[in-house]
Amino acid sequence: DPDHVLMTGNPVRRSVIEGDRARGRKALGVPEDATLLLVFGGSLGAQHLNERVASLKNELLSRKNLYVLHSDGFEETERALALTPEEAKHYRVQPYIDNMGDMLAAADLVLSRSGASSVAEIAALAVPSVLVPYPHATADHQTTNARYLVDAGAGVLCADADIDGSAFADELLHLVDDAAARDAMRQAARGLAQDRAAALLADAVEGLR
Repeated sequence: DPDHVLMTGNPVRRSVIEGDRARGRKALGVPEDATLLLVFGGSLGAQHLNERVASLKNELLSRKNLYVLHSDGFEETERALALTPEEAKHYRVQPYIDNMGDMLAAADLVLSRSGASSVAEIAALAVPSVLVPYPHATADHQTTNARYLVDAGAGVLCADADIDGSAFADELLHLVDDAAARDAMRQAARGLAQDRAAALLADAVEGLR
């Protein structure tokens, strides 16, 4: 009965909701007028995604005003990238992000898997995204998660089996280069009001008194 169901969205941690773009960029040393690509895969099944991004290193770094923050969790990625000291000024690799709110707020584009928490956090900060669902998730639930953003026009979906092809690289690099396309995706993400999910849930519970 729809009269007895309220969709609030997935609540997001306050530390993420309160992410600050200026603070995040200062922590990374990224200028305000630069483009920041944030790459993360979560703890499960991200190795293929990491390998594909590493293969695009030269194309990414050919864009002089682009910075990359890549949270990989795998030492193999760092070895595959083989960053020179000069390249490392624009491409940072770290095993884990502990201030995700600030990093999402600082980002202009996210490339990631699509676990429920990740999608909720990306939506809450209204960051344009390219989502690659983990292909072995139970009942392919990460694809369902990704659809939340993709169907709203706030994200792009690419199957894991397709990321080695040129279409994936073309789409990713197009969004890196096209600020207008990213702005449209950001506006679409804001329309989801995911940052209000926790408040809506709390209000609903309070209303049951």
